[in-house]
Amino acid sequence: MTMKTFTFTGVLATTICLAATLVASAEQVSIKGSNTFGEKLAPMLIEAFQSKHTNWTISMESTDSGSGIHALLDQACDIAASSRGLNEDEYRLIKARGLKLTTHAIAYYGIAVIVNADNKIKNLADHQVRDIFTGSISDWSAVGGSAGAIELHIASRKAGTYLGFQELAMERKPYGKSAVEHASYAEIAEAVANNPNAIGFVAMSNADAPGTRSISINGVVPNPVTLADNQYPYARLLRLFTIRGKDAPAAMTFIRFIRSAKGQSVAEEAGFVRRFQKHLSPAAELP
Repeated sequence: MTMKTFTFTGVLATTICLAATLVASAEQVSIKGSNTFGEKLAPMLIEAFQSKHTNWTISMESTDSGSGIHALLDQACDIAASSRGLNEDEYRLIKARGLKLTTHAIAYYGIAVIVNADNKIKNLADHQVRDIFTGSISDWSAVGGSAGAIELHIASRKAGTYLGFQELAMERKPYGKSAVEHASYAEIAEAVANNPNAIGFVAMSNADAPGTRSISINGVVPNPVTLADNQYPYARLLRLFTIRGKDAPAAMTFIRFIRSAKGQSVAEEAGFVRRFQKHLSPAAELP
């Protein structure tokens, strides 16, 4: 699997310092996990955060939800990012190690179904999506498109959206045997753009990739408004996890920023839907 690692280090501006000036200490935060968080949202949040915390180093290793959770349990990072909840194996591992995790909900994200820009299909019913991705429907002519074998492109089985899409769109049924797995949404979008008979799914924030087009589901287009109003069917909660009682103070400062009004505005700008619309705690604001 392709692993993307981003390291963002702020640069301190040169200032004239008086003897009594206290210089803020540098901090480091390590995040691993979901590419739904890591591909677009994390870099934007880190950049906004470092506009005030200029000497902090925040690293984001973008792989998949499962890898991030296991890294956290191995104490190889401060924060695990996940586009799904914990599964049974992870719960057992947490219990076996005598640990407890704290869940920090940060935003809602939608999973958009995309087709090649030249595909004339603009809408599919949810049962058609299910049957396409399970392989029961294998030709575009069966759903009103031009004749041609459907080519499936999906997220890696380690990614949160691999299971998430099965739960949201496929009644937990297995993917079709011909489905091609990819390490990132960018790879899925590229594969769909290169084949007029391809179909795939990506985070809604990645649905504007060149050569592709998102389709409506049951007549509902995927956008922040339909997601926030619970109209669009393929939507989930994005989470960050920390180890309870071992939460790094710097990591908690960054999480409080994400959940603040400023952080939620950044999430909205990135194409996600705010987790907190009203009554933001003053303590959640960036100091």
